[in-house]
Amino acid sequence: MEAPAYWGVAGYPISHSLTPRLFSIVGDAMGLVQPEQIFVEASSEGEFCSKVGMLDGDLWISCTAPLKHSPHSRLGVQGPVGVNAINQLMRSDGVWKGASTDGAGFVSACRHIGVEPSGSILRMRGGGSAARSIAAAWSLEGGCIIPEMGRRKLERGPWDSSILGSGNADISIDLDSAPAGGQSVELGSDIQVSISYNESSCKEDFAIIMLAAQHLEAWHSLFASKYQKNIPSLEDVLAHL
Repeated sequence: MEAPAYWGVAGYPISHSLTPRLFSIVGDAMGLVQPEQIFVEASSEGEFCSKVGMLDGDLWISCTAPLKHSPHSRLGVQGPVGVNAINQLMRSDGVWKGASTDGAGFVSACRHIGVEPSGSILRMRGGGSAARSIAAAWSLEGGCIIPEMGRRKLERGPWDSSILGSGNADISIDLDSAPAGGQSVELGSDIQVSISYNESSCKEDFAIIMLAAQHLEAWHSLFASKYQKNIPSLEDVLAHL
């Protein structure tokens, strides 16, 4: 397979992002000639589309806040039912495709730290794109969810049958914590994790494990779906960070 002309990350803030490094690690493992790495600072759909419109050639890019729920409307890319958001975009021969990988990445990261979603209770604060993606993936794996009110309510979706009103949570996450290492609200569970990281975070932190896991899911489901046997494992990627 061939690499695109560019790969990288879009959103704001993104100066701390490890995504371009993850692209390089996976690309090296797959024997790809490295394309140009890009950091597309954009806080709106219009700004994102304007900046990537000036780049010629194929493009693979991961979107972070606040772009996860917006670029697909102009680019014609639809998110999964209920999730209604994307965090991975690929432009190939001028055609855009997208995927939502936060949920699958969260499930994979939980398994990496020894938490099996099936039969486990997740207490989750927030209702944004990452929360909806995680709720969909967690319920699909047979897990239950206790939603906690944050800036946004977790709306109805494919996860409805997995919702509990109360209970003892095995794991919890505050998805309304600020990006780049923002503090989480204490939710009460056997384990509380965060997906907010900054320059001081290390590869043993859950946020970095999930970042790598959801990035690998993007290769499996979008960037290199025909070459899945060549994609490195989560353990291999973390070892190279």
